[in-house]
Amino acid sequence: MKRTVTWVVGGLVLVLLIFLRNNTDIISPAPGFHDFGFWSIVPAALTLVLCFWTKEVISALFIGIAAGGIVSGKLNVIAEFLLPAVGTESYAQILLVYLWCLGGLIGLWTRTGGARYFAHWAGERMVRGRKSARLFGCMIGTVFHQGGTISTILAGSTVKPVADEAKVSHEELSYIIDSTASPIATVIPFNVWPAYVGGLVVGTIPLFATISDATSFFYKAIFFNFYGILAVVFTYTFALDLNPFVFGKMKRAIERVKTTGELDAPGVQTMSSKELEELKVPEGYKTTNWDFSVPILTLIGIAVGGLILNYRATGTVNVPINEAFVLSVLSAMILALIKGMKLPEVIEGFVDGVKGVSLGAIILALAVTLGTVSGSLGTAGFLVRTTSEIIQPALLPAIFMVICMLVAFSVGSSWGTYAVVFPIAMPLAHAVNPDPFYITLCFGAVLGGAVYGDQCSPISDTTILSSLATGSNHMDHVTTQMPIATVAAGIGAVLYTLIAWIAF
Repeated sequence: MKRTVTWVVGGLVLVLLIFLRNNTDIISPAPGFHDFGFWSIVPAALTLVLCFWTKEVISALFIGIAAGGIVSGKLNVIAEFLLPAVGTESYAQILLVYLWCLGGLIGLWTRTGGARYFAHWAGERMVRGRKSARLFGCMIGTVFHQGGTISTILAGSTVKPVADEAKVSHEELSYIIDSTASPIATVIPFNVWPAYVGGLVVGTIPLFATISDATSFFYKAIFFNFYGILAVVFTYTFALDLNPFVFGKMKRAIERVKTTGELDAPGVQTMSSKELEELKVPEGYKTTNWDFSVPILTLIGIAVGGLILNYRATGTVNVPINEAFVLSVLSAMILALIKGMKLPEVIEGFVDGVKGVSLGAIILALAVTLGTVSGSLGTAGFLVRTTSEIIQPALLPAIFMVICMLVAFSVGSSWGTYAVVFPIAMPLAHAVNPDPFYITLCFGAVLGGAVYGDQCSPISDTTILSSLATGSNHMDHVTTQMPIATVAAGIGAVLYTLIAWIAF
């Protein structure tokens, strides 16, 4: 029924767009700008509205992409948008390494029983119930704090068996995993984020004369990244049942799992299939903790060890994550073979795991394509151009935060938002008030606002992969985490305004 409603409503909108495109000159590039004006946001907005209204993500993404083709006049959306988007190296890496290796590894664990065994082991020693299981999830997310796809997959795949055993709902777990990814990466930035942002802002204002100046400023602005800090605090207080802002759908999910033991709402389609849930350990195979720890330690060891070696050799931050994931899967396969599992059973487990993440791969491909559509229409540029005209010194940090929230939510990327907003925001802030403290407030607001939008957007890769790694229904994850995250963002915006008002 939901899918039918999506296509009916979406189809009517597409017909209207075709009529306007063919019979008027309303839909055209904005004069003097590299965007389509208001029409730049139509595909992303239409997708988001349909996602939240019908909870049907795939159909909504298809319709949003089609709308982008009509607005841009490029009706062959497969050739113009889909193929260029999924043909990129970044998407290939996510699909082949993150999705397939993740799915393959979980599939192997259904044959070796490693993850379930670890869940029992951890439960006996570290987890005493739902609260300690949620806190365990926060701690693992903090350890794997690189942000983005790396942390969500590592943390999610490690914590899920433990949390499932402790009856932590998938809505709760996906929120914890998502909230300990990008937010922590900006608060504990021992990763590539400072270098990336530094490269965007270097030379934009006198404070950022060199890449060293720009990168160092990232660390100085940590304490003023209010959303990042509050998101982390809210996550830990949530785990400890001390967060006062748990209400609505999340509260109902908690009550459901406490009373019925059901990890998901009745009848919803989760992001992991039965291939990833059913244990099929061959008769006679002796499961141990090595079946779980060897591939995980291989993954972490190769990633961290490679990072250290690369930094010592070249002075640059470069994590060999592709090699780490591939070798992790190979180590799981080799260990299973050494312990007596037959090769066909090993391969069957890997293949079942890959099949189990196919839904996530489809959603991610369409989300990446919609991002390409938004880029061609100038969506981010339009949002920045129209909202940044409201310039009040005391309000500017909060305005920057809201702009980044809207842009990242619309395009599904914090880094993409940084690339668009930082080069514009820093010169604008410097023109309004060159005081370094004022620049720090604006810098922190951009950092946090983009992370909020990325974390809450249903078309963000980290949001999708958080649902996938924890086995949650995607829109249930989005709609349960958004109220808590929005409260944190609202408090952050108020703090920026109060501090800027008092100080300047």
